[in-house]
This record gives sequence, C-alpha cells and structure tokens, in this order.
Amino acid sequence: MELIGAVLLTLGWVFLIGRSALGRILRLLRQNQGKRGNAALSVLLIEEPFLRIWEKACQWDAFQHMLNSYHAKLLILHGRTWTIERTKAAAAGSLGAGYGALAGSCWLSWMMGERFVLFAGVLAFAALAFRNFAEAGKKLERRKKAIIAGLPDRMSKLMLLVSAGETVQRAFVRCQEEIESPNHPLDKEWAAAVAALNNGQSFSVVLERFNRNCAVQEASLFTTVMLLNYRKGGEHFVLAVRELSYSLWEKRKGLARISGEEASSKLVFPLVGVMFIMMVIVAAPAVLLMS
Repeated sequence: MELIGAVLLTLGWVFLIGRSALGRILRLLRQNQGKRGNAALSVLLIEEPFLRIWEKACQWDAFQHMLNSYHAKLLILHGRTWTIERTKAAAAGSLGAGYGALAGSCWLSWMMGERFVLFAGVLAFAALAFRNFAEAGKKLERRKKAIIAGLPDRMSKLMLLVSAGETVQRAFVRCQEEIESPNHPLDKEWAAAVAALNNGQSFSVVLERFNRNCAVQEASLFTTVMLLNYRKGGEHFVLAVRELSYSLWEKRKGLARISGEEASSKLVFPLVGVMFIMMVIVAAPAVLLMS
C-alpha cells in the first residue's frame, strides 16, 4: 500500500514538472551553480508545477477567497510592490513542500515498514502546506501590536518638539533622526514617509500614504488628527495630539497586560512537565525499594 502511494505520488510529481522542465533540471544539476542553481531548482521542482494546480484550484470560490486573504496580508507585510504573482508563487511553494514531505514519508514508510511514518507525513503535508497562511496572520498581528506600542512614544516626542517651537512637518522629520530599531515596522513606515517629504512630496499626501501602509486603526486616528491640526500648530496641535496620546497609552498598557498573561499561561505546560519529572525522580526509588 505504501509503495503504491509512493510511486503514484512520485509519478504525479514528474508529470506536473513536465518533460521540458526535467531537461532544464538535469542541466542545472550538471552545471552545479551553487545558491543560484539551488534557487532555480526550487522554482522548477516546487513552485512552477504546483502553481498550475493552484491556478486550477482558484477556480473554486473557497480557494480564491483564501488566496485573496493571504495576498492582502502579504501586501501589508511586504509593501505595495508585492504582486499577486508573488503571492501565488509563495502559496505554490508551500503546497509543493507539503507534497514533497508526503511523498518522502511514503517511501520511508515502505522502506522501514512503519505506518506511523506515513501518518507523520500526512501531518507534515498539512503543516507545510498551510503554515505560511497561518504565519502571515501571526506576523500581521505582531506588526499591529508593534505599531500600537511605538506610536505613543513618537507622539510624545512630536508634542515636545512642537511645544519647543518646531513646525509640525519639521518635528515629524526630526522624530526619525535617532532610530532605535531600524527593523521596527513603525520605524520603517516613518522613515519612508520622511524620505518622501525630503523628495518634495506634500505633507498631506505623505501622511495618507503612511496611513495606508501602516494599515492599523490607531495609525489612522493619528494621521487624521495630524491632517486636521498640523496647519494650526502650537498649542492647538499639542492639545489634539495629547488627547489621542492618552488613549494610545492605555491601549499600550492593555497590550502589555495581555502579553504578560499569555507569557504566564505558556509557562504552565513546562512547569507541569518539570513537576511530573520531579515526581518520577522522587517516587522512583521508593517504588523500586517496594518491589
């Protein structure tokens, strides 16, 4: 049974790859071009064959909705230059990795005579095929929390600079002069906005793009307050930003509280495991003496 499944999966993979792609794969294997050749092999073996399957699957509404949702998340994570073709390639790569794990587990199950390996392969297929979809949602949630946590500090610095006599636009630029974490999502979007301002784009256009790129409700509130009050400057601007800052600080405290509760709940399972091991270590001598 395992041998038949392994042969069928392998033949199906070869059929998906196609005769012309097989020739290119053999040429790449003979040339041995290092990392560049490995990337090309990955495209020929995984992305291109399963991209055709994904294209056909997207004819059903369920898969099309899944792809659109996945693309929307990647668009926020990677920026507006991310295309639907790259999303399809990423989805096809995940599907191909899962298929490869399933085919490999079938061969291993046949050679070892263990059906548990086949069961593990089915689980690996499900995990690899849909891992990127789940990871995109988690990354998006982490990005949202990072932006919400970083906004109050930026707003406080902005208020101090405006209160000291800076214009709103100049204060916005100076908030980016000392970047603590260049990989922080808020720092990235803020730096892009500052670069656009330095290139001569209008402040309102830059803020609207900043709002779209952040894709967070709190950032939308911030840009709305900025657009409504940046021309007034001075005390009017500071009062408007301070009022919003209070609510964002409360949200930041709430996120910190939730993160602490999640961390403490994650520690429960390791503590239970350690307690169980300690009980075994303590009780084992007594049991051995009794026997």
